[in-house]
Amino acid sequence: MELNSSIREIKGIGEKSGKLFNKLGVYTVGELLCFYPRGYDIFGQIEPVSSLQEGRTVIIEAALKYLPKVTASGNLKVTRAVFKDTGGSITAIWFNMPFMAKMLHMGTHYILRGRTACRNGVLELHQAKILTRQEYSNLTGTLQPVYHLTAGLTGNAIAKAVKTALCETDLNGDFLPACIRKENNLMPWKKAVHAIHFPKDKEECINARRRLVFDEFFLFALAARQMKKTKGQIPSKYIMNNSVLAQKLLNSLPYKLTKAQDAAWQDIQKDMQSGKVMNRLVQGDVGSGKTIVALLSLLMAAENGFQGAIMAPTEVLALQHYETFTALLEPLGIKTGLLTGSLTAAQKKKVYAQILAQETDIIIGTHALVQEKAEYKNLGLVVTDEQHRFGVKQREALYSKGKEPHMLVMSATPIPRTLAIILYGELDISVIDTMPEGRKPVKNCVVNTSYRPQAYKFMQKEIQAGHQVYVICPMADESENMEAENVISYSQMLREKIPPGTRIEFLHGKMPPAQKNSIMESFAAHKTDILVSTTVIEVGINVPEATVMMVENAERFGLAQLHQLRGRVGRGTAQSYCIFMAGNSSSEVMDRLTVIGNSNDGFYIAEQDLKMRGPGDFFGIRQSGELGFKLADIYQDADILKAANKAVSNFSSGDIIKMCMENGRLKEQIMSYTGTVFL
Repeated sequence: MELNSSIREIKGIGEKSGKLFNKLGVYTVGELLCFYPRGYDIFGQIEPVSSLQEGRTVIIEAALKYLPKVTASGNLKVTRAVFKDTGGSITAIWFNMPFMAKMLHMGTHYILRGRTACRNGVLELHQAKILTRQEYSNLTGTLQPVYHLTAGLTGNAIAKAVKTALCETDLNGDFLPACIRKENNLMPWKKAVHAIHFPKDKEECINARRRLVFDEFFLFALAARQMKKTKGQIPSKYIMNNSVLAQKLLNSLPYKLTKAQDAAWQDIQKDMQSGKVMNRLVQGDVGSGKTIVALLSLLMAAENGFQGAIMAPTEVLALQHYETFTALLEPLGIKTGLLTGSLTAAQKKKVYAQILAQETDIIIGTHALVQEKAEYKNLGLVVTDEQHRFGVKQREALYSKGKEPHMLVMSATPIPRTLAIILYGELDISVIDTMPEGRKPVKNCVVNTSYRPQAYKFMQKEIQAGHQVYVICPMADESENMEAENVISYSQMLREKIPPGTRIEFLHGKMPPAQKNSIMESFAAHKTDILVSTTVIEVGINVPEATVMMVENAERFGLAQLHQLRGRVGRGTAQSYCIFMAGNSSSEVMDRLTVIGNSNDGFYIAEQDLKMRGPGDFFGIRQSGELGFKLADIYQDADILKAANKAVSNFSSGDIIKMCMENGRLKEQIMSYTGTVFL
């Protein structure tokens, strides 16, 4: 088989399972091999029940103390069984697995592997898998890959397909020059692909990941370098004059721009008046006021007779931008339009016609802005909001809708400047590093699970005062398909703890987009008091009345991601609070969380995150997912990013073109980052 062979060519994958792989974005053998594990099950030793601690994946050997029971909680069926060993007992719980009750028998010793959690002060074992003694013996000390799944496709099925592909595919082509591999002590690509899926030990896994992370950064740096070359100092067709309307809008606002906002706005005006195409990043912390700077820029373009487009990462955020922009710009005679995926075909057709006829000055939307049918008559400025959610490819797709329009990229991700210069190499950078006046800093506390009852009382108090609450649950690391059950069961438990009448909803990534939008809109409209969610809300909505966020198992997130999550509160005039609850309260965990507990400065937190992460942390800390990298984490892998960028800087453009001519896979990989042919 070849890397571009269809997934259906793998033995055992038929039409039905092929469609399930397609749901995960896997269509070819190469895409399967690059469908890396999201983590690893590390099988340890059997532990006595009396020694178990919360928030860990453990293995116990125990017998039933009582016969198991199955109860219903809404749409959720919960199986409970109490197990005992010589030192103590623990309740095991399975969600939506009622068949477990029939599998368990009194008098039999079982080896169970699951994750411990604390409920009502009592330790429980969740979603435990029962192992035979032979399975336990074979797996002890090994690293088993854990993949992202879709309903109907198991981790075992993916692992089996990967093993077949590794055996039957030619993996000898290595696009990374031997001199770079040697200089950076990197293993061959073929070995790295084998080892990332099925490592023999932790050291081999770390080395494999290091090689593949280097590849991602290397390709990104090559693509960024070529983009910078093609976009550098391009004459602009959209030369603009000073904006009278922008100044009129500023005079009407109930606040003044901060010095940092004003400096960014001045940079943008100079760029758009310069006669050269603007490519600028405005980097500002959560709540620093980037949106008004984007609005002023779009207003300037519209006043000068050009169209502007702003792409948001979610429909809810696009709708909020549309409502805000319309309220501020309609009195100035500027027409705004909204284009999202959920519009009906007839509605889209109408919006497309308005855009093509330039009856709309500013278009706000999601990825629908870059679809084929969206044609712009005179697109002079493109703004992408939270650009790390799109990656270079979608940014390019929107850019290509115009004839080299000005490009403005907005990011709330607090990336240290040393890394931002590498990651956004083709962009000039403006930083908004001060907060608007009157914005109250969020008050933080870092606590262990014993504080939970007090936290619930505090949440009640805030709700009674007319405010709203977020509760963030981490996506389950160990158990397959448990993300939904995690927030559903937590919501059910919360309903038992919080007084009746409190409006509680849950949100998770496996919901259909329309349902997610509906729940987020309901929360934004204050029809919900508490929203229990996974990190799907990290980028999304502006809810001024949300004043409390509690993050469960905060230790399972990176500091930068926690800071992004915290940005959902503190957006109104009321004092806001963030409770970081650690399931594992070891001194190392608490020291790390104390950094975010003591600071609201995203750039400081990002720098500390950079210092505190180590090369082995990917076993316990969820990847940040910046810029669409599959494995690479810009904080954790900062040293690899710098090394890859250094390697690329040693090549001339001629060298890069020659490498691509000699290696088709390298050319394909670079194009996958940009979505354009530039060679």
